[in-house]
Amino acid sequence: MMRLSDSDLTISVLAVTHHKMEERENFPDFRSEPALGDRQWSNVPDPEMDKYPTTPETESSNGKSPQPEAIPPVPTAEISEAVAEIPEKETGFLPVLKNPNFLALWSGQVFSQLADKVYLVLTIALVASRFQAPDQTISRWVSAIMIAFTIPAVLFGAAAGVYVDRWSKKAVLVATNLLRGGFVLTLPVLLWLSDGWELGQLPLGFCLLLLVTFLVSTLTQFFAPAEQSVIPLIVERRHLLSANSLYTTTMMGSVIIGFAVGEPLLALADTLFSNLGGGLGIGKELVVGGSYAFAGVLLLSMKTGEKNDAEHEAPHPLADLRDGLRYINDQPKVRNALIQLIILFSIFAALAVLAVRLAEILPGMKASQFGFLLAAVGVGMAGGAATVGYLGHKFSHSQLSLIGSIGMALALMGLSAFTHHLWLSVLFITLLGLFASLVGVPMQTTIQAETPEEMRGKVFGLQNNATNIALSLPLALAGVAETFLGLPTVFLGLAGLAMAGGVLTWYIFRSSNSKVDRLP
Repeated sequence: MMRLSDSDLTISVLAVTHHKMEERENFPDFRSEPALGDRQWSNVPDPEMDKYPTTPETESSNGKSPQPEAIPPVPTAEISEAVAEIPEKETGFLPVLKNPNFLALWSGQVFSQLADKVYLVLTIALVASRFQAPDQTISRWVSAIMIAFTIPAVLFGAAAGVYVDRWSKKAVLVATNLLRGGFVLTLPVLLWLSDGWELGQLPLGFCLLLLVTFLVSTLTQFFAPAEQSVIPLIVERRHLLSANSLYTTTMMGSVIIGFAVGEPLLALADTLFSNLGGGLGIGKELVVGGSYAFAGVLLLSMKTGEKNDAEHEAPHPLADLRDGLRYINDQPKVRNALIQLIILFSIFAALAVLAVRLAEILPGMKASQFGFLLAAVGVGMAGGAATVGYLGHKFSHSQLSLIGSIGMALALMGLSAFTHHLWLSVLFITLLGLFASLVGVPMQTTIQAETPEEMRGKVFGLQNNATNIALSLPLALAGVAETFLGLPTVFLGLAGLAMAGGVLTWYIFRSSNSKVDRLP
């Protein structure tokens, strides 16, 4: 028996289809009279058809083998043209940037996260100009602000995810941005009305500033899981890695830009507003509050394809939290990705504390310039996230995590050996950020891809809650460990922690019976 090759089979199928379509065109009533067409192609006896000699097709129905008809060949040019119409698989950032829904989400993220970072600069500026006495340090005021900003993350981080699963995620994203913008824009009015009043031994205006900070941070706890849950709804599974790479790049970029240009940006806003005739000195609040509000407006155009709100049940916080914890416990990939992210954030929380000491002992730097070192981390993470977006599809998530963990460990070991060399330290810190992206981006993508839509809010809420709680331990212990063990030893300990996390991830992903951890 002759065996057809794939190319011969393709040509034959196209030829038969072309031949049959030509036969249909020879029947003018084929489309207008379907009953007649059915009759012509059936085996029901027809006196009119009996006038014609039996065709090979009729002989075939009686059990005889028909002679194959000559099939006209299809020109190769037509086949090449048809194949050329098949779209090639796109990689990198271009496919997600061509997605209008992701573009709306990403644009909103840019303004929202930038406002988050500049808001902290705004609160410090307000404290320095209104509440700090000349003989006081600003530390105790700033500590109170940071506590007000951190408490909602610990209290409401997990519970917020429960409600995000039950509510429209688009509505949550829009409402939280508009409300945060509204709260910031009311600050000048609140501070003006409370001027000269005290609550206990504290100025009433400062207490109101703490309240607004608490409310802004609380709304952020709802915004974060909603934003992470929306990405898999509007981005194809095969483009999730690129989308998360762009998300991480933007997040790291907002840290650099927000803290680096926050103060001059707010000063410029006050100057411009004053020159335009506004003598109230509210330019800073207009920039931050306006950024939140503009992000909310941009997100209005996004379409998520979510179910109707009427189909959702009322939230059951405790039961839903148990469901989220049970799901994380039953899914080894999700659980391990979450552990890896907690380790990653813990390392960077410790680095934020150790960077002050490192800047103090590096030649040509002062302790107050530690932000330069943290900016180098952000540059490395932005570059690493961009690299993952373009090349990450060639590797599995476990491979990327293992490579990233090994790279982080080597960078930390290099950092421990060159704590007195400025540019080598900056180089290793930048590499640390780059390899950290190889861990963070695929692990975040794994959680999104492996978690069903109805569980994402709970899982991301628990993730935000766990990372916020985990951040507090390195912040408290890193400085103490450096005092007793020395900076090089602490860096080596962090290197061991990074390596252990990478090996654990690789082992669990390899031993898991779930689907391959590479997106199509």
